[in-house]
Amino acid sequence: MVEDGAVVGTGTKIWHFSVVRGSAVIGKNCNIGSYVYIDNDVIIGNGCKIQNFTTIYKGVIIRDNVFIGPNVTFTNVVNPRAFIERKNEFAETLVGTGVTIGAGSVVLCGNKIDEYAFIGADSLITKDIGMHELWFGKPAQKMGYMSRFGRILPKASNKEKIFRCEDMGDVYVYDENRITNVTYGNK
Repeated sequence: MVEDGAVVGTGTKIWHFSVVRGSAVIGKNCNIGSYVYIDNDVIIGNGCKIQNFTTIYKGVIIRDNVFIGPNVTFTNVVNPRAFIERKNEFAETLVGTGVTIGAGSVVLCGNKIDEYAFIGADSLITKDIGMHELWFGKPAQKMGYMSRFGRILPKASNKEKIFRCEDMGDVYVYDENRITNVTYGNK
């Protein structure tokens, strides 16, 4: 069911028993699985794949080329109570370009998942995730870094602070416990 007023880009497919609320915006060439709920004011970029039984509540912004596995839940209130209306307290969640969120994960509201981060299956996201970071667990913890191609990057040593990805031609520069710069290749 796609309510009147919802914007759905060309080439986007929405499968059986899904609901897209009236002020949602979905980009071009997306694939929305069965039994997905997309709330009012949710924004989804181009080329996203959202698998079955995922719930995306108001306050979520998803950039381009994001993969969201089955049974992922995004929340929108930090401290919900059935008897107290908190619609004016919805916290924004931003999911950056190229992010992967594994099956069964829960993303608590008010966090940012930066570009090309990778969240392992069945994780609980309770804080911001940096670019290219690999997180998993309950609650999720940073376990390393992922390339744009989706491969685990080696840990930086004291001598080697630069890694070149053969798959995409990308160059990653490490500084302490984070990636500070990426030059994306042309592959």
